[in-house]
Amino acid sequence: MNQINDLIVSYLGPLGPLFVVGFLGLLLVAMGLSAIVFRKKDPLTKLRDMNREGTSPEVQKALRIGGKNEKLDKFAQFLEPQNQEEFSQIQLTLMRAGYRSKGAVQTFHFAQFALGMGFLALGVIYTLISPDMGTQKSILSVLIPGAVGYYLPKYWVTKRVQKREEEITQGFPDSLDLMLVCVEAGQSLDQAIIRVAKEIRPSFESLADEFEIVAYEMKAGKDKVKVLRDFGERCGVQDVNSFVTVLIQSATFGTSIADALRVYAEEMRDKRVMRAEEKANKLPTKLTLGTMMFCLPPLLIILIGPSVYGIAQNLSGGGGF
Repeated sequence: MNQINDLIVSYLGPLGPLFVVGFLGLLLVAMGLSAIVFRKKDPLTKLRDMNREGTSPEVQKALRIGGKNEKLDKFAQFLEPQNQEEFSQIQLTLMRAGYRSKGAVQTFHFAQFALGMGFLALGVIYTLISPDMGTQKSILSVLIPGAVGYYLPKYWVTKRVQKREEEITQGFPDSLDLMLVCVEAGQSLDQAIIRVAKEIRPSFESLADEFEIVAYEMKAGKDKVKVLRDFGERCGVQDVNSFVTVLIQSATFGTSIADALRVYAEEMRDKRVMRAEEKANKLPTKLTLGTMMFCLPPLLIILIGPSVYGIAQNLSGGGGF
């Protein structure tokens, strides 16, 4: 092994063993991918493809045939968690971020893999073109970009979830007021939800999408309690979960939905005012640091600067205090 290592170092330099290991790793990945791509088709897959050939695109769209990305579906065992609990968790997170397609989980993991390998390749190229780079610095230059590329999709999804939750929280009190007006005007809850989704779409698109999903599921005949619970779970906002609980209790005990909406809408308005007051009260504290950084140093220079300058002049001239 020492002779092989010396031979590699003599031909490729000090980083030769690292290059060889990386090349072997890429070769193994390429061999595994090629084995998956060119494997024989399953008989059931062939039968499904034969049935699709006689189906028009309109019918395929109506039946939701090919909802997943078929190219990524070949690598489903590598791009999807095999643990059902983990798969459900990442699927729920992507739904909260607004990605509801069947192949969202596969696309997410493929983006992690592609960006990780791409940034890793960029790190290798940077290491090769940079002269006089130590071994530790070279390894960090390769691994850090790869880690950044791998975690970049996760960061993007997390920011999307936070943005959608904030948008839903901001628009929910207004949607409740509109829903209360629709219910008191004589519309059913299903009709009120559809009308609210249509009215708030220009301002709060994410919340409108969630209301539309609720309306479509109710039209499809799904159990109303299950639809409302799924609505609260998809949004991931405490206000929505409380609203779902109010509606379920109202339907269970037979009380008026309009009365429940009126009380809860008033509570949401008060809660929105309290949030605004909380942000206003936090503002002076946040401004304190900026005030200290940008106002206090110039003030000290103005007040103490002349005295310091005079003392320095006296000391340099040999004078005393």
